[in-house]
Amino acid sequence: MLRIAYGLASCAVLSLLAWASELPAEDVAHQASSMQVMAARIDELVQAKLDRKKVSAAPLATDGEFIRRAYLDLVGNIPTVAQTRAYLQDDSPDKRQQLIAQLLRSPAHPTHLANTWRALVLEPSDDPQRLQNEQGLQLWLRGKFSENVRYDRLVEEFLTATQGSNGPGYFYTVQDLKPEMLASETSRIFLGLQLECAQCHDHPFDRWKQHDFWGLAAFFAQLERPTNDNLVGLGRFDIVDRNVGEVTIPETDEVVPPAFPGSTENYASFGGTRRQQLAIWMVSRDNPFMPRRAVNWAWAHMMGRGIVHPADDMSPQNLPSHPELLDELTDYFIRSGFDLRLLLHTIAITETYARSSEAVSDSQAPPELFARMAVKSLTPEQLYDAFLKVGLLKSDAAMMPMDGRRDQFVARLRTASKDRTYFDTGMPQALAVMNGPPVSTATSPDTSGLLKALSAPFLSDKQRLNVLFLAAYSRTPNQDELKRYEEFLKQAEPDQQSAALGDVLWVLANSAEFMLNH
Repeated sequence: MLRIAYGLASCAVLSLLAWASELPAEDVAHQASSMQVMAARIDELVQAKLDRKKVSAAPLATDGEFIRRAYLDLVGNIPTVAQTRAYLQDDSPDKRQQLIAQLLRSPAHPTHLANTWRALVLEPSDDPQRLQNEQGLQLWLRGKFSENVRYDRLVEEFLTATQGSNGPGYFYTVQDLKPEMLASETSRIFLGLQLECAQCHDHPFDRWKQHDFWGLAAFFAQLERPTNDNLVGLGRFDIVDRNVGEVTIPETDEVVPPAFPGSTENYASFGGTRRQQLAIWMVSRDNPFMPRRAVNWAWAHMMGRGIVHPADDMSPQNLPSHPELLDELTDYFIRSGFDLRLLLHTIAITETYARSSEAVSDSQAPPELFARMAVKSLTPEQLYDAFLKVGLLKSDAAMMPMDGRRDQFVARLRTASKDRTYFDTGMPQALAVMNGPPVSTATSPDTSGLLKALSAPFLSDKQRLNVLFLAAYSRTPNQDELKRYEEFLKQAEPDQQSAALGDVLWVLANSAEFMLNH
């Protein structure tokens, strides 16, 4: 049981917290202890509901399942063969906690979070040029996550951005500075509220009225771009907050003043521009929406679905599956100083996160019970990078995500759904993956670094197959797989051995086990 190992995990936890903060040693120790207590509390609350529903939890994932899952969730890529072998051979009782701490220290962690949040903030696009233009936002997000900036400060800086061509200002540019578009997207992203249905009329299924939507939109009504055509032509301009500009109810002359959704607080009691007033309200410790939305996002990121599902629809009408868990995690997040990395770390060391994705019986438990890990699709970015990793192809894409070929691949595989447990990739995308780069490059003996390494004459077919499976699945082949592929390799002519290995790798790289996070 992982819970037994919590005490043994203290060194790994303490080392991460000491590295990530400037707190005195005694405060770091207290924070580590609080994290262990919260992780145990998560497991207790999830298990309590399973007991009430008379549902059995899945067993813990195998070491191979766990290392692959943790790498994909925390750094966005699969582990190397060497990393997997070292982990599988490690007999330390707290090795899972050590792995989590190691991954959260990796420079690939903020890169992965930046990829994830860029996709959350911006609507999917199949335009490679637009993906290039998103680089400023990507780098800004990576910088914030690398510094582990308090989440409330990240939100505040995002809402009050002034540079339209860099960082979060690009988000404003994509929305054309339109108050209604900005209200709809910021409420979804940071509050978990779907207010757009109240834009033209009162929401038919929720409490939100048309005045609620336009009251929020009014906070963005006083924005403009400069008139300097030279700067705009170069893609550089500022977003200016003016003192004039109002919104009206569509097809009427009724002016709607700024109003915080679901609140009776007077916006005028806050200083600054309207956007600054909105930011002050949104990041306050007692805001009823923002901290809960952040916690629900973190849970969905790690578990595949939120405590409230969908994760960005936290309307009072859409009840959480575990209300007490959401309340306690939100309080924990606020008390931690809105520490998003600590929140992810806490979830990652739970038994709930460490469960297998395999069903424990023929009658599957409802996914909202979290009896087992949800099977999650890899993002296009993750899939591209995994192909490079499995083929040992040289690329700096993990640190420089705006590589042109990567952009084209990502644009081709982007889908409208933000639900990672929903698989809506069509036949054109499947054919593009199967037959085009980087799969063809990763599985060709002429270009694959992995296949070239396996051409050494002193290796047996069993050893070669073990390496291929470790590279693709983070596990060795079972007896049936080993027998089937050994027979396939024996049928190949001596001068076709590398090509036959490439065919095996092609099959593995195009399998569901490779393309899914489980």
